[in-house]
Amino acid sequence: MSELSTRRVSVIATVLNEGDSIRRLMDSLVAQTRPPDEVVIVDGGSQDDTVPIIQEYADRLPLRVLVAPGANISQGRNRAIAAASGDIIASTDAGVRLHPRWLEFLVAPFVQHPSVQVVSGFFLPDPQSTFEIAMGATVLPALEDIRADRFLPSSRSVAFTRRAWEAVGGYPEWLDYCEDLIFDFRLRDQFGPFAWAPNAIAYFRPRSSLRAFFIQYYRYARGDGKADLWRKRHLVRYTTYLVATPALTILGLVHTPWWWGLLLLGGLIYCRRPWQRLTHYWRDLTPWQRLQAIALVPIIRLVGDVAKMIGYPVGLAWRFRHRHRPELHWRRR
Repeated sequence: MSELSTRRVSVIATVLNEGDSIRRLMDSLVAQTRPPDEVVIVDGGSQDDTVPIIQEYADRLPLRVLVAPGANISQGRNRAIAAASGDIIASTDAGVRLHPRWLEFLVAPFVQHPSVQVVSGFFLPDPQSTFEIAMGATVLPALEDIRADRFLPSSRSVAFTRRAWEAVGGYPEWLDYCEDLIFDFRLRDQFGPFAWAPNAIAYFRPRSSLRAFFIQYYRYARGDGKADLWRKRHLVRYTTYLVATPALTILGLVHTPWWWGLLLLGGLIYCRRPWQRLTHYWRDLTPWQRLQAIALVPIIRLVGDVAKMIGYPVGLAWRFRHRHRPELHWRRR
């Protein structure tokens, strides 16, 4: 018996009203080349058929479903991990489709290097329309964009030991979004750089409309404000849109239109990398779809930035109102 088979691996996830997409996750868990020893899913109080669909897989997976109405993502993950029996916890999310060797690749570093406490997997878009292709290329990194020593994994594809989870106090239950970033920061502070498993891939669909994308990025930025994350990035964004852009526009009006060339150049630079990532899908797109995707990139950039600029101060205001809560000062720990 290999050492890998002697370490019990629990896969955990949280779900809420995922009846339309949950089968993709469950089918991909059934198809794993390294089957999970246990699957623990916490439902946050779904009002659709999510839980009955999950329970259909009880004869194909070592499955436990816990229902915790009102639980946020952090609370759900912590509850799932507390209920799990595995020494290694592999986390994923509803709405994803896992590569058949996802779990095999994700847990292998724990055996290859027994001192490993955290392994970063990766995620790729699973687009189903031209809009989703443009969305994925705009907001998601490609593998070549990643610096493994700095990469902070999403909890849709990450594994860690129970010891590591306990050492950092679990996921921050006071935070509704960006909770996995705080968890990652604490893990990295405690245990150093994570092991890297780039082939442990979770595929997921990007947002399929600008409205859904706006809400997503508003919530992410609100979480940044609550958690006091990425101050410089947000400052640069406000400076760009509220100072530099108006100044160059006015200079172009009152002095010379050449100032507008700087605006155009800045926009081209800002969209360059997403346009490069679009070429990964070129063979699957018609010439008209390629033009559509190219045109959508700056629109998606703009909508995302506006959502962030609105959401971030909302999060900061929440943080100020709750400034006396000790858990908000997580950087001091």
